Amino acid sequence: MYSDRHFIYADEPEDLGGTNEGMAPGALLLASLGTCTAITIRMYADRKEFNLEFIRIELAICKEKDMNEATVITRKIELTGELTGEQHDRLMQIADKCPIHKILSNPIKINNKA
Repeated sequence: MYSDRHFIYADEPEDLGGTNEGMAPGALLLASLGTCTAITIRMYADRKEFNLEFIRIELAICKEKDMNEATVITRKIELTGELTGEQHDRLMQIADKCPIHKILSNPIKINNKA
């Protein structure tokens, strides 16, 4: 698949019938959230001249069988650098401002077109 001249290769693990040559679709979704969160935090920290050295984000999504009422994504953010408690707290608030977080936090409707 191509997106704006960038090739994206998605696949499934071998135990699900894929060749495991690319990320699974769910992993791509989490990668979108993780990268968007990191970019949003980094841009804010740079603009405010915070001494943020490193951002580590771990993400997990609930199993498909558990997605009856809601899909739960767990996000753990670790910020490294000489940050005050106030700066750290502000960056954690800013994490929720990333566009992908906003999309995933609201009801999503998918319209199929023929």
